[in-house]
Amino acid sequence: MISGAGIAGPTLAYWLKAADFEATIVEQAPALRHGGYVIDFWGLGYDLAERMDLLGDINRVGYHARAMRIVNGTGQPVAGFGTEIFSELTAGRYVTLQRSDLSRLLFDKSQGQVETIFGDTIVSMEEQPDCVRVQFERERERRFDLVIGADGLHSRTRKLAFGPQSRFEKHLGYAVAAFEARGYRPRDEDIYMMYGRPGRMLGRFTLRDDRTLFLFVFVARQEELPITIDAQKALLRDLYRHDGWECRKVLGELEQTQSLYFDSVSQIRMQSWSCGRTALVGDAAFCVSLLAGQGSALAMISAYVLAGELGAAAGQYRLAFNRYEALLRRYINGKQRGAERFAGAFAPKTQLGLLFRNLVVKAFAFPGLARLAVGRDIADSMQFPEYNWPSLDKRAIA
Repeated sequence: MISGAGIAGPTLAYWLKAADFEATIVEQAPALRHGGYVIDFWGLGYDLAERMDLLGDINRVGYHARAMRIVNGTGQPVAGFGTEIFSELTAGRYVTLQRSDLSRLLFDKSQGQVETIFGDTIVSMEEQPDCVRVQFERERERRFDLVIGADGLHSRTRKLAFGPQSRFEKHLGYAVAAFEARGYRPRDEDIYMMYGRPGRMLGRFTLRDDRTLFLFVFVARQEELPITIDAQKALLRDLYRHDGWECRKVLGELEQTQSLYFDSVSQIRMQSWSCGRTALVGDAAFCVSLLAGQGSALAMISAYVLAGELGAAAGQYRLAFNRYEALLRRYINGKQRGAERFAGAFAPKTQLGLLFRNLVVKAFAFPGLARLAVGRDIADSMQFPEYNWPSLDKRAIA
């Protein structure tokens, strides 16, 4: 059983099927989610999408931003750079897309091959010598050889198998909110606009169908973050209503939305990603934080490696879980350290920090300096393990 139909879950289902396993995806939401924030997609995740024959679709639904522009309170540019530098650092293998679009493409790739249950969630799990007994909120009790948690930062699978989230969560001192509006003006096509004050940032990016995405990043204590959408809107109003640029106009759009993404910026750090017959992938195991920029790619990579190791272990799941973690642990630790450094660049906490951030952004106009500043965080030093995929070979022969 795979809990979660976001990024890691459908990727894992696809590669498990390729390794001749039968999988069932269980997703709490009644259907695939839409909207949400955009992600930058490159590196090993991009390579893996190519192996899944998804690059054409990803580039079709994705965006190729031309520039990032930081403005002051009157809308005047104070820093920025062209995105050619990222194309150079990634050999042109770089695209921006909505996370929900990537999730849908991955899910569609696995459909017809795996059982999927929407609108249900795990209530309890009991490990037996030969299986895991899983009770659901709505479905009848089922028994599975293995249970894989691919259910994100707030993983219920992790809570049931390993303990409360507070044991593993490292809050980075920020929170994020995102929503879409239709018909917003002005539109700066394919340019990521960003405005900041000490401790908070507002960004906007144009989407197709006359939509605009807005992203708030702000300093926050985790225990102070509200739960209801009305209280979340009130917090954003209090933080941004006296700021310049387009803040008041964006807050007006915020009042109309009923679909607001709102969460803390956190990492998940665990001593082990498996316990008995249960293992975790993606954000459930090692969330690097939303601001890291590679969470979706890392979710796909971890799903690929776990499926490959399960296939190679020929039923010895403990060996597969240990190999999966041994292959990825150092790589993931490096990404988490990089994410900590990067988080503060979105919303520096002081005026001096803002000025320094803007100077660094201006330096991106020079490829050598950009490579020095972010090259190690963009580059992927790890190489994919190679596995045998019996079902893929059968399809190729057919």
